[in-house]
Amino acid sequence: MNQSCAFLFDLDGVLVDTARFHYLAWRRLANQLGFEFTVEQNEALKGISRMESLEIVLGVGKMNLSPEEKVKYAAEKNEYYLQLCSTMTPDDLLPGVAAFITEARAKGIKIGLGSASKNAGIILDSVGIRHFFDTIVDGNRIQKSKPDPEVFLLGAKDLELSPETCVVFEDAVAGIEAAQRAGMKTVGVGDPEILVKANIVIPGFEGISVADIMADICRY
Repeated sequence: MNQSCAFLFDLDGVLVDTARFHYLAWRRLANQLGFEFTVEQNEALKGISRMESLEIVLGVGKMNLSPEEKVKYAAEKNEYYLQLCSTMTPDDLLPGVAAFITEARAKGIKIGLGSASKNAGIILDSVGIRHFFDTIVDGNRIQKSKPDPEVFLLGAKDLELSPETCVVFEDAVAGIEAAQRAGMKTVGVGDPEILVKANIVIPGFEGISVADIMADICRY
């Protein structure tokens, strides 16, 4: 195992659990606009951009806003989200993540981030793992959201590797589709009944070794 291989990670729900912060921020905005937004409805926002998420939230409330109002409310949501994220520490890494990434780096595997979040750098700094990453591709660098493969193709380009040598770790259906459209192998992190199209699915990184992943993924 050497530097001809890369692991590309989504952020929310894979490395850290900021999904709850996103939900709290969207729910607060919905309440501000006069309607409720449930945890179940929040599932539709996984892996997509802020403005696309806003459109879904507004659809739930049957709200029609001007482009200027949408920009204003998206910024308000993000400000509240960042307030919540500012409380994060290395303890907020999901179980097993630090050990898994440390092992991967020790084995010479390149590490990249592929996330729609425009706040990825802030979060990686807060939880103390930015130094592990050879490239960070986030919402500030891409034009198209998942399931478009742009985010992962740009990651492979940054690392000077071909897509087929990259393994993507994702918790969202849109992210799995994006990785597969990029020609990459996929590890679903979460529920196998939801992530049915992933090559393999793990519940999380606790107790998972790099050798475990490579042994399973190489069958595809």
